[in-house]
Amino acid sequence: MKKQNGKTTPVIIETPRGSRNKYKYDEQSGRLKFSKVMPEGMMFPYDFGFIPGTRAEDGDPLDVLVLSDEPMFPGCEVECRLVGAIKANQTEDGETRRNDRLIAIPAMSVRYASVKELGDLEPAVLAQIEAFFTNYQKVLNVGFEVTDIAGPKTAQKLVQKNRAA
Repeated sequence: MKKQNGKTTPVIIETPRGSRNKYKYDEQSGRLKFSKVMPEGMMFPYDFGFIPGTRAEDGDPLDVLVLSDEPMFPGCEVECRLVGAIKANQTEDGETRRNDRLIAIPAMSVRYASVKELGDLEPAVLAQIEAFFTNYQKVLNVGFEVTDIAGPKTAQKLVQKNRAA
């Protein structure tokens, strides 16, 4: 795994910014599949995808929210700098498990070029990202509790820890 000292991590975009349609990578077919329609009035605030070759506690690859200058397209691979993580517990059907969200910036970003960690974002932006995940899950009757906001080193450690065997 590449280190974060100027290097990047590949992210596959599943759902582009501004979309109400949620797409999910299907490992068996190797394709993106339509997963669901977001509730009325909700859409992804940024591109959403995953880090290939990882496996999180929920059985899926690690989730990544990519703060990009413009929406990417589903299936696009983009080299990103990890800038932090939202550590969270998700409760569904009485079962609670970790379901962290990594936050990344495309290596070629102009708008977010100076963002090296989550603290470089306006506090309102981070609060809105947290609110999006909490409210999106709430509408689906799924609990989502943010337990920690972490920096790029922790995000990188989560990637290393969750590398699929």
